[in-house]
Amino acid sequence: MTASAPIVTLIVPGRDIGAFAPAALESLRSQTETRWNAILIDDGSTDDTAEIFAAAAASDPRFRAVQHEASRGLGAARNAGIDLVDTPLIGFLDGDDELTPSALERLVGTLAETGSDFVAGAYVRSRFDGERYVAGRVQPWVSAATSPERLATTIAEHPRASANIVAWSKVSRTEFWNDLRFPEGVAYEDQVVAQLMYTRARSFDVIPDTVVRWRLRADGTSITQGRAKLPVLRDYLTALRGGIRVLHEAGAQAAVTARLELILAMDIPPLLEIARTHTEPDYSDEVDAFVAEIEALPEHAAARPDPALTAALAW
Repeated sequence: MTASAPIVTLIVPGRDIGAFAPAALESLRSQTETRWNAILIDDGSTDDTAEIFAAAAASDPRFRAVQHEASRGLGAARNAGIDLVDTPLIGFLDGDDELTPSALERLVGTLAETGSDFVAGAYVRSRFDGERYVAGRVQPWVSAATSPERLATTIAEHPRASANIVAWSKVSRTEFWNDLRFPEGVAYEDQVVAQLMYTRARSFDVIPDTVVRWRLRADGTSITQGRAKLPVLRDYLTALRGGIRVLHEAGAQAAVTARLELILAMDIPPLLEIARTHTEPDYSDEVDAFVAEIEALPEHAAARPDPALTAALAW
């Protein structure tokens, strides 16, 4: 392998993100670690996303553009990219988010130092202030998962790592994804996969560096902004259940407790508020059933949710 050969491939899926894709691509071009490839997957867009991806590939050989004529969903788009990776390392970046300039240098460099299966970094939300998108602070549950730096750790040693569930905060060894894929046809792809990563890893690293600016889109079309819709709620609760189940099956009881603390502090209060005025009775029934399920778990007795985390959601 030559010094300039790519060592990490970023899978960059997107659908109808023409307004944001240029910033995502520029964040890749601006990386201090230049030994990367990117697979740009247009998932059946109706805007100019495909053209933006194609133009990037035509102007820079590090980019490869793939087009899905019809949308297959984020999980399927990521899986299609995984099958094309031929570098030792793999990462993800949603096409409406941005990497910080030294993100790959820190993530790749950490794995080179430790030999761990993957590394996870911190991230911040980027919100529209009426004129532009502005990055906020690292939120407390993200900080608890990634700070201080822990090298070659495990979920038993660091159960609060389980709070960092997003795919795009991590770089992994490609071989680690041999039989690991994202669920398809659902709205929440990351939860179960993240917990499988934590419980399967021989060791993983966490670093406090902010590696991604996660855009909360002003048009309200982000998946995470659609939980008032009953089908989205059902996918969301299924994902939460699945993540808890993975940790349970691995015997990671402390991580289950940590997840319950966050769910009780961060997820349940806004869902209950939505349910209070929702026009569909099934919405409230779904939320109530989920609350009853987690309250019945043996780890619930040890959970100490921090009410201050609910306020931090507004950061």
